[in-house]
Amino acid sequence: MHGKVQETGELSIVPVASAAELDRFVRVPMRLNAADPHYIAPLMMERREALTPKTNPFFAHAEVQFWLAVRGGRDVGRISAQIDELAPSDGGPRAGHFGLIAAEDDPMVFAALFAAAEAWLARRGCVRAQGPFNLSINEEVGLLVDGFDTPPMVMMGHDPPYVAARVEALGYRQIKDVHAYASRLSDDLPPMVRKMVDRGPPAGVRLRMLDMKRYDEEVRLLTEILNDAWSHNWGFTPTTEAETAQLAKSLKMVVDPRLAWYAEIDGEVAGFIVVLPNINEAIRDLKGKLLPFGWAKLLWRLKVQRLKTARVPLMGVRRKFSRTRRGQLLPFLLIDAARAQARALGYQMVELSWILDDNLPMRSILEAAGSRIYKTYRIYEKTLG
Repeated sequence: MHGKVQETGELSIVPVASAAELDRFVRVPMRLNAADPHYIAPLMMERREALTPKTNPFFAHAEVQFWLAVRGGRDVGRISAQIDELAPSDGGPRAGHFGLIAAEDDPMVFAALFAAAEAWLARRGCVRAQGPFNLSINEEVGLLVDGFDTPPMVMMGHDPPYVAARVEALGYRQIKDVHAYASRLSDDLPPMVRKMVDRGPPAGVRLRMLDMKRYDEEVRLLTEILNDAWSHNWGFTPTTEAETAQLAKSLKMVVDPRLAWYAEIDGEVAGFIVVLPNINEAIRDLKGKLLPFGWAKLLWRLKVQRLKTARVPLMGVRRKFSRTRRGQLLPFLLIDAARAQARALGYQMVELSWILDDNLPMRSILEAAGSRIYKTYRIYEKTLG
């Protein structure tokens, strides 16, 4: 991460090149959103790991650059640009990505940050810029455009309402929307779905919880199904072995085996659902810090006080089963099993996200199961040059 400082009037665009600058980069949205009652500061430790090549395997197949916008000695914005060599081509000119956008509500700051990111992408042969991706499509995606009145769930973004207008003013247009669905666990499934799942799994179908004794193998199975089930989705980028290992490590700290379910068809693992406790609920007042007493608060809230909200970030059915009668039943059986366990553990609301706007089969499943859209995130594109 290096380059020349670009000056725009009194504004400096500084490439991040040190650990100290990376810490400043992480803190920008914390300061900008300090007055927003729904903003939740991420843990500094987690953000450092996610944005450092040594600890995030994404960097093994991507080139990444971060910038800070500095005015009068104060950090007033940030942005990233990245080129993921594993990202699929949609048949058009080469696309690069931007992400991690956060800035004061000032058109000059936004223009300077995007100019730096676009020039960096153009020098590397990119003809289009897409985003935001923080950093990849398998992490946080999209800019919040609807649903500002509730806090974000774990691994989901939160942006001030003005950001979308600033991005669009720079020539970016919508290419995809992704949705977050909410499901209140006090509500039962709709009668038709309830009747269907109450019949129980059909012959040859078995549901089981995650086996922690075979944890690494279970996560490998999960990513294998994920890479298969999502392979035809827009922008799909496969998860590598190194990323699978990293996923296993990060999930192990928070996953509850009672909330991770697998479905087998004739002895073959055919589908899964993972419900994660909403860690954001537990860290909401820690201001990104675990020391000196944050760990104690976090453990208390996770183990004793218990959380009330959770998120389904991962669900899928192998493609070879998805058009069969038994395969089409699996999502409903998995949702019902996970909902029952979550309700028994005291959870009140579950978010299912993110779902592409044009993923009509999944949207139909979620809406048939009684869920509703409560947040929308937008992915933008601009032709460079």
